[in-house]
Amino acid sequence: MNRPHAAALPGLTASAHEDPFARNHLPAPELWPELRFDLPELQYPARLNCVAELLDRAVAAGEGGRTAIRYAAGAAGKADSGCWTYAHLLEQVDRIAHVLRGPMGLKTGNRVLLRGANTPMMAAAVLAVLKAGLVAVPTMPLLRARELGAIMAKAEVNAVLCEDSLRAELEAADGVPASVAWFNAADASASSPSSPPSPTSPPSPASLEALMARQPASFAPCDTAADDVCLISFTSGTTGVPKGTMHFHRDLLAICDSFPRSVLRSERSDIFIGTPPLAFTFGLGGLLLFPLRVGAATVLLEKLTPDTLLRAIQDYRATVCFTAPTFYRQMAPLAAGYDLASLKKTVSAGEALPLATREAWQQATGLRMIDGIGATEMLHIFISAAGDDIRPGATGKPVPGYQACVLDHDGKPAGPGVVGRLAVKGPTGCRYLADDRQRVYVYNGWNLTGDAYEMDADGYFYYRSRTDDMIISAGYNIAGAEVEDALLRHPAVAECGVVGKPDEERGQIVEAHVVLKPGHAPSPQLAAELQEFVKGQIAPYKYPRAVRFLAALPRTETGKLQRFKLRAN
Repeated sequence: MNRPHAAALPGLTASAHEDPFARNHLPAPELWPELRFDLPELQYPARLNCVAELLDRAVAAGEGGRTAIRYAAGAAGKADSGCWTYAHLLEQVDRIAHVLRGPMGLKTGNRVLLRGANTPMMAAAVLAVLKAGLVAVPTMPLLRARELGAIMAKAEVNAVLCEDSLRAELEAADGVPASVAWFNAADASASSPSSPPSPTSPPSPASLEALMARQPASFAPCDTAADDVCLISFTSGTTGVPKGTMHFHRDLLAICDSFPRSVLRSERSDIFIGTPPLAFTFGLGGLLLFPLRVGAATVLLEKLTPDTLLRAIQDYRATVCFTAPTFYRQMAPLAAGYDLASLKKTVSAGEALPLATREAWQQATGLRMIDGIGATEMLHIFISAAGDDIRPGATGKPVPGYQACVLDHDGKPAGPGVVGRLAVKGPTGCRYLADDRQRVYVYNGWNLTGDAYEMDADGYFYYRSRTDDMIISAGYNIAGAEVEDALLRHPAVAECGVVGKPDEERGQIVEAHVVLKPGHAPSPQLAAELQEFVKGQIAPYKYPRAVRFLAALPRTETGKLQRFKLRAN
């Protein structure tokens, strides 16, 4: 792909970056999507540092004593074990920013790879990178050395902040820069505004905490441009080939001023909780940026299971939950064992929400699920619905600030009842880091998400499949998601994934990969039973002609089903 120098990109504000890598690797101007800022809340000044708006402004307004982050510093499930206020979070962010620009020797525009679980220190590290005028490159904790090496090479990473417990894979990777600082999540979480680290147990001299202790407690935000790149987020790899997506300072505010403002209607009294990693844009927004924008609190916990998430909602009195459909489905039969009275809103995203999962969750909790579709390329959710606007089976309508349509085979907007490619535009959009797939994702100013959708006469959007997951069998178009939803209604099915399998006679046949609930054993008889069950749920031609039983489905760390692996089996 052509890589124009920043000077060749029209309309961009003068950058604060001494290192021009990010701007120099933006796509050519003609390959950008159309960006729209139609609402008053989406108007941002030319000079903008997103952390100054999210954190510094709150403390300056006298909100420093409010709780920002809650966490479990001691035994798992101990709900009252830790708290960082807004003022304490700001101090940690500022000390880390000084470390980055001082002892670590970084200059504005340099890329910093971040590697850590959902802890206060990971949150502070991300914010510090942005505030210091650097570019954050967050990575999932479960990534292996080969994957980390590829990310560091593509983003030309200059430094690393890594949780000590995750150092093995990083140290085994190729291309690790010389500037690396390790942080110990447990030690960092033990500190609080009134309880600094014990002088008898000082941090390791090589640790980030030790470097922070020698730095000033205040750091002036870098005078970045609103359109300076601050985040390179890599896709979670459902296709097997992750891509780097580049986002501006104003983008991080735009996602806070759209979905959570217009649909979620978050408030400063809210307590956010959930499972997506902070390295995933779903988690970065839902568990860090959104609460900070309204002065709310977030609960950051590691290695949650359906049981421990329910217990944490109960113990921390959480009001808003973000997780994937798989978790909600697994939590539904367990919900009666916990006090979930504090929970007001539950958000599902990351993959399609089966109607059966939505219904099971509502029956178990009385809560109507807020479904949403987002994309790493778009940063967060752009179609959703809440409350009385929810229509069962539909994802929802475009979030205020975004536009969406369905494109037909000729690339033209289609009317109601047509299944086609979902196209979106708004204040955020796709800008791949040096990747020719930019030409595929952006079409006539629209972002093409890779999803097949259908719109009804009222403007509601219904998910049908990924565009590369539509199964064409004997001339019939069959959406794998519809077959999955039917299978999930069978009492023996815990999870399933449906793909098309090549077939000489039919072109493709529907193949179901099924994980059974405890107490059910794979057998030809059960496979036949599932086939007949699906025939009774949806049109018989859609039933799975092949059924494979698996111990677990292949998923990314963010919970997305990796269908390409099912197709490869």
